[in-house]
Amino acid sequence: MYLIRRGYSSVSFGRTFIILVHVIIFTYSPPPLLYLHTCSFFQMDLKLLLISTLLGVICYSSAQQEGNECIKANAKSCGECIQVGAKCGWCMDPGFLKQGEATSTRCDELESLRKRGCSSTKVENPQGSQRALKNKAVTNRNKGEGKLRPEDITQVQPQKLTLSLRSGEPQSFNLKFKRAEDYPIDLYYLMDLSYSMKDDLENVKNLGTHLMLEMSKITTDFKIGFGSFVEKTVMPYISTTPSKLLNPCTGDQNCTSPFSYKNVLKLTSNGQEFNTLVGQQQISGNLDSPEGGFDAIMQVAVCGVSNMFLYHI
Repeated sequence: MYLIRRGYSSVSFGRTFIILVHVIIFTYSPPPLLYLHTCSFFQMDLKLLLISTLLGVICYSSAQQEGNECIKANAKSCGECIQVGAKCGWCMDPGFLKQGEATSTRCDELESLRKRGCSSTKVENPQGSQRALKNKAVTNRNKGEGKLRPEDITQVQPQKLTLSLRSGEPQSFNLKFKRAEDYPIDLYYLMDLSYSMKDDLENVKNLGTHLMLEMSKITTDFKIGFGSFVEKTVMPYISTTPSKLLNPCTGDQNCTSPFSYKNVLKLTSNGQEFNTLVGQQQISGNLDSPEGGFDAIMQVAVCGVSNMFLYHI
């Protein structure tokens, strides 16, 4: 401004003046402008920071409530509350609820109830438990010792437990198993004798002696039995035409009449008897693919094939 008032008007100087003006403006003007801009920017950032913080708090609070299964359950009673999950508790304090609060707000996470002023002694929070009703030690019986009755041998400990379970809370317990030496073993071979099992029947016919030999390495008290099944003897499982009831197979195949279940051999320690009776068995036939296996298993379980079989099955 001082140079302008002195009348410096030379073009060449004017260029220099213009340059100087620019330099002066650049040198002296920016600080206040930059300061004002910084202040405005700072004020704007402060507003954004406050808004962001407020939104963050709101979102966090909302997320907490959305993730709180106890509150979302809207439980109206203690029973409903404790079934929601293992983290939920019910405040029983009569003065816990504030004016206008719903009864369901008594149900909350344990830490939340504590922060809201509910004493731990006033919070209903049942825990699961377990109690062994029968816990007999496993039998230590060596091979060669005197034989025991099967019901006197214990291989699993404990034998009977009572568990009190709470929804969402796992319960664990130790289970001990020890296979008693020379423990009696009963094997009942239940076989499908429909035509598709023809090749397998030939293999089973020589199975008895081999099984007895192998099982003698494990126990001296081994018994084996044999049963067979085909299908329900009614339509649409089998053909009920008279000729097909006598021989359900086609062509020159000689098959036995269809049947539901047969107990061929009760449990025995005679492997040769197993081979003899199984060797006399004949294949039968039916119409549909599924065979009556579950019917046969049910009859074996309910009827039994020896006095002791039901105990072992």
